[in-house]
Amino acid sequence: MADYSSYKKVNGDQLVSNSLNSASFSDSPNQSYGVKWFYGTICRCSPGCCCNWTVPTGVQNMWIQAWGAGGNGSGACSCNRCHHFLGSQGGDYNSKMITTTAGNNYSVCAAGVYPCLSRECTGCQGCSSYVNGSNLSNFCAIGGCRGMANTSWSTNCSSLNPCCRAPGNNGGDFGIGNHGGAWSASRYDTYRGWCHCFQHAHSPTSAPLIGTTVYQSLRSCWIRCGCWIVPYGHGGQNGTTTYCGSGHCGQGGTGGGGLVKITYF
Repeated sequence: MADYSSYKKVNGDQLVSNSLNSASFSDSPNQSYGVKWFYGTICRCSPGCCCNWTVPTGVQNMWIQAWGAGGNGSGACSCNRCHHFLGSQGGDYNSKMITTTAGNNYSVCAAGVYPCLSRECTGCQGCSSYVNGSNLSNFCAIGGCRGMANTSWSTNCSSLNPCCRAPGNNGGDFGIGNHGGAWSASRYDTYRGWCHCFQHAHSPTSAPLIGTTVYQSLRSCWIRCGCWIVPYGHGGQNGTTTYCGSGHCGQGGTGGGGLVKITYF
């Protein structure tokens, strides 16, 4: 019985230089494998990216990964009192492995962000990224929770940790939630009553598996808006202040847009 050792082998030293190219093979080894990313521009009013994608020739399987957009930050919603600030949440992650056929069409949408900069006590929930098509049912990655501001210093504040996602959640095989940003810890100046607080420190969270970091802090500042652009999937920044008085209410920033990654083979 023949085995591998009896097969005819080609010694590389016997090949004439530049004698082989893609035309020498029946199919390119990479013809039916690839990775496609979908995403919008990085800006605080990003519309995201929604389009129709056609499965290439030779492809039979797809691994879809999606990240929702981050929630928007809140404003400094009261002009006559110190605040606690809750960082907004990064978007969720969801994934799905499916069989498919070359020529199938899929509607793919990497989430955009709300074009609003909140001055209210709560921002806006992040938008969802999704993919629709053959062998998919309600598949999406939901957006992150919105940032908040709280002027009640007698209320105990806690953070949220909705990390667990059961199989099948939002149409996926495997998903990861996200830890909500913790409430800021700060102190107030008793000499100035409730009108001067200082040493704020809090952070919105990133989307799972992306690994970005945004951190907010201030010691003494009339007003700081959440104006900076955050990375994809990340929670937006809150507008913060350590003083009160007319004209010192800030606005929060928008979260980072969503992402979709399709690996096909």
